[in-house]
Amino acid sequence: MSAKAARPYTLLSIGAALITMALKFGAYRLTGSVGLLSDALESGVNLISALVAFWALSLAAKPPDAEHPFGHGKAEYFSSGLESALILVAALTIGFAALQRLGNPQPLENPEGGLLLAVMAAAINGGVAWLLLKAGRRLRSITLRADAHHLLTDVWTSVGVVAAVGLVAATGWNILDPLIALAVAANILWVGFGLLRETLSGLLDQSIPPEEVQTILTLFAPYEAQGLRFHLLRARLAGAQRFISFHVLAPGHWTIQEGHDLCEALESEIVQALPQSQITTHLEPLEDPRSWSHSPKD
Repeated sequence: MSAKAARPYTLLSIGAALITMALKFGAYRLTGSVGLLSDALESGVNLISALVAFWALSLAAKPPDAEHPFGHGKAEYFSSGLESALILVAALTIGFAALQRLGNPQPLENPEGGLLLAVMAAAINGGVAWLLLKAGRRLRSITLRADAHHLLTDVWTSVGVVAAVGLVAATGWNILDPLIALAVAANILWVGFGLLRETLSGLLDQSIPPEEVQTILTLFAPYEAQGLRFHLLRARLAGAQRFISFHVLAPGHWTIQEGHDLCEALESEIVQALPQSQITTHLEPLEDPRSWSHSPKD
């Protein structure tokens, strides 16, 4: 459900990437600024990333099937992983172009027209990034959050480039143009590595956040006050989905119906507190020593 709801936002990202890329390449053609060229190349990465995000969310929205009984939620990590790689490639390309220009700084042409186009592109990216970040947090989509953070990086890149071009126009210090491009490349590298680290954590079945674990433990508390016990709580993320499992220790004289009703009530409470959770419970007799003998690897 989350992936399906998130997919339309990628169309907004695709449209924004097309418009801003055209504006930034126009700004580069007007000025000849390698800083503005670096900004335009990053918008090209944005377009590819948005297209991949649309594909990944389309796949993640598919229901479970015989070959993928737990669904397709991890498809989102393919999108964020590819975006990480594209960000790193863009940073290296920008850095190479900046180093070449550093040895031979060039005066800028028509900086006013180029700055106007760059500011328009930054405003569009800023608005779209805000919408994507808000939707990504609400829908718990790493794909939308990755796209949003990338666009926000693009906005700050544009701000830096615009400032540099303005300074070059005002002072005539042409070397500022390649220097700001190098700073842009370094910032993009930092963002790319951070996104790659988050992607790898997800592929390695990262645990849910500590505050969500605490939410589950808080739900257990009223039952524990009645003498019930819980252990072997495990929870992992797969895209926007959570997979949660734990053992429930209840009195051995309970009927199957009583144990089933308890597990159903617990699962319902957890899903209400943490939507998009798939829960597996294992009922055991409280008095049996074997119920307490499980190791974390069981």
